[in-house]
Amino acid sequence: MSRRKARPARTARPAGSARTAPPAVTADSPCPCGLPATYGACCGRFHSGPATAPTAELLMRSRYSAFVVRDEPYLLRTWAPETRPAEVDFDPELRWAGLEIEETSDGTAFHQRGTVTFRARFTHEGAPGELHERSRFTRHEGAWVYADGDFLD
Repeated sequence: MSRRKARPARTARPAGSARTAPPAVTADSPCPCGLPATYGACCGRFHSGPATAPTAELLMRSRYSAFVVRDEPYLLRTWAPETRPAEVDFDPELRWAGLEIEETSDGTAFHQRGTVTFRARFTHEGAPGELHERSRFTRHEGAWVYADGDFLD
């Protein structure tokens, strides 16, 4: 998932207004990526440890979960160096609400590149929205990383 256009434009917050905390996700919570496992056994193991996603699709799912829990270090670590931003600007009014993988191409242990087409639902200031993207992944130092993507629809 990319940072650009992945969310509606931010609006100015009045001085002193509180930032909204990310949703509480624990190791025993259902994984936000939608697979039938707990966060700790699924995407959380990639976020917190030395394990890396073995496929482009699992990296896509773990990056979606990282946006849900606002794990900036993981997102930056799994972004290709040539396209990686300096920081991830999380919108405190944005809540990710679900991920649907539509199609994958290549992206296995036998490939150097892969694509994942997905839809990610969200709400922004209470209004529903959807991000539809075809993301490109590549290998960097043996691990899958997000390179870039094209917005669809």
